[in-house]
Amino acid sequence: MSVSHESRVLRRSQAVGNQAEADRPLVILVDDDDSIREALHELTLSAGLDAISFASTRDLLEAELPDRPGCVVSDVRMPGLSGLDLQCRLAESGDAKPIVFLTAHGDIPMSVQAMKAGAVDFLTKPVRDQILLDAIAVGIERDIKQRAHSRFVKEQLGKLALLTPRERQVLREVAVGRLNKQIAFDLGISEITVKLHRSNVMRKMELTSVGELVRVWEALPADVREGGEA
Repeated sequence: MSVSHESRVLRRSQAVGNQAEADRPLVILVDDDDSIREALHELTLSAGLDAISFASTRDLLEAELPDRPGCVVSDVRMPGLSGLDLQCRLAESGDAKPIVFLTAHGDIPMSVQAMKAGAVDFLTKPVRDQILLDAIAVGIERDIKQRAHSRFVKEQLGKLALLTPRERQVLREVAVGRLNKQIAFDLGISEITVKLHRSNVMRKMELTSVGELVRVWEALPADVREGGEA
């Protein structure tokens, strides 16, 4: 009895520990200059942050990284794929991790391109430690929010899959502000049937108000919203 209880407590403790580890931010450093890379690594560690470093964009792209919140701190000009190339590759892979760029040879067009693509900041070497740490903090916070939003959307898509094609039609019509009688007319069904479908939508999506329904609808990817019942 005691052993079984201790075993359960140990498993819970391990689960909590694993979750805490998964939630710890990780700073990913990319720079082909060994001395700069080591200095950045020491700086992030001194700030109480976990860090992992790579000597090239290719090394990072080929690595299996832990699924943790964080941001990338990358040089811009490197042999092979540049920091801007890395930004594009991450976006294409669906893992648009926030990036803080560091460069000793930046220019305005390059910085504009990086910022338009979503970079947190574009800093010039040498950079003051606190300025870099502040940018990293912004990147981590942004990633935490992005990850939370992605989890929310994934959860809503799972619920959306439970709806029938007609219920999805009604969901869309309600979300854009249509009244029951308007929906009934457009779909060629009775208002009672519309009310039934609305009730099913609210129950399956676990919603309690039209306001919640609208917020969920607006959070869904555009292609899902535009696809209607598809």
